[in-house]
Amino acid sequence: MRINFFDILAQLNYTKPNFPKAMTADNEIRLRLRFYKDINENADILRSKFEKFIYEKSPDYYAKIRGYHIWLNIKGDKKRYWSPHLHLELEKKSENETHIRGLFGPDPTLWTLFMFLHFMIAGTFIVFCGIAYTHYVLKESTQWDLIVLSMMIFAWFLLYVIARQIRSNGEKQMNDLEKVFLKIIE
Repeated sequence: MRINFFDILAQLNYTKPNFPKAMTADNEIRLRLRFYKDINENADILRSKFEKFIYEKSPDYYAKIRGYHIWLNIKGDKKRYWSPHLHLELEKKSENETHIRGLFGPDPTLWTLFMFLHFMIAGTFIVFCGIAYTHYVLKESTQWDLIVLSMMIFAWFLLYVIARQIRSNGEKQMNDLEKVFLKIIE
């Protein structure tokens, strides 16, 4: 796979975003997939549809609602450590139109673990950059410092590869959550 970052940066338009209509998992660099949908229905009516879904007691899915934020999760035997969740934000565009922002993400505990590991690696990298600079200024050997810095860079890439693998493991469940979401709003 060949990634041209300059093409990606050139395609970004911050003044008028071009929202994808459906989830595309194959051609994005982002680990957390997003989608946007405009519905010709009132936000309160959509919210009540999700509340109705909660009361139906779906055996495989459950939803949490806080205001106009909705989280769809997988429960029961289907839930794994890599199981995604879907966060929906309902925004009123007009009286009879709602803009839905959807964000697929990993389990919050797993996401917190990955962020903790990233901060630990970044902290170690910064400390050893300072130590390597000190050794360089004092004309001492920087061999071990550069080895640790290389290991931290390797660990960053390894975390990225692991995150991509977790996302690909959860891709079927992401599609299932999207189908449940579409079923609820119909």
